[in-house]
Amino acid sequence: MEYNNDIFTKSSPTDIHCVKAPKDTPLFRRLTADELEILNNNRIQLSFKKGEIINKQGAFASNIFFIIKGIAKVYIENGNNNLIISIVPAGSLIGLPSLSVGNVFHNSTKALVDTDIYSYDINTIKNMMRQNALFASEITDIINHNMVMLYDRFFSLTQKQLHGRLADILLCLSHKIYKSLDFELCMSRKDLAELTGMSTESAIRILKDFKDDRIIQISGKRLKILELEKIKRISATG
Repeated sequence: MEYNNDIFTKSSPTDIHCVKAPKDTPLFRRLTADELEILNNNRIQLSFKKGEIINKQGAFASNIFFIIKGIAKVYIENGNNNLIISIVPAGSLIGLPSLSVGNVFHNSTKALVDTDIYSYDINTIKNMMRQNALFASEITDIINHNMVMLYDRFFSLTQKQLHGRLADILLCLSHKIYKSLDFELCMSRKDLAELTGMSTESAIRILKDFKDDRIIQISGKRLKILELEKIKRISATG
């Protein structure tokens, strides 16, 4: 199960390719020098502090965003309830559904840490897709990759018990976001709950269960997976 948009490589599904600039990615290397110059002339760089909204669900979508550095959460809002769809690291594109489905953002994105992005004019991206078949194909691959991720998320949320859901997320954070068994959580317990489709109380309780069973170690925001194979078994059995 995958939880992010690490869509610029076709290597192992547990790999992340965190890049510093779009020109370093296979997607943007599909563009000619002239096309890349046009794209770069129609972008601006923005910085968001931790907790700031990058884009708002329902707002008019005039831009597509590329995360240069940082981590953000993509989520669906419904009144007081939110469901986090994915955690997206550097190298991710945000807002791709807006290219072909309506002219609005279909979800919101918020910075979990200080985050820098490139904001690209959406019409420029569309024009590049019409002119460059390889670029359009890469965009399609990214969208399809994200659809597969959503299928896995749907299965986890509807078919797994609470312990299995949280195990999935811990594996995701370890392998896909931080690439370490020992990391500092950039999200709150409420975020963990929204990511796993459970109450905050349940997320806290299951974290305590894992800690008491010495599967993980928690100190403040710091989390260390002590028993990786046990986490994998919990994830597999649900």
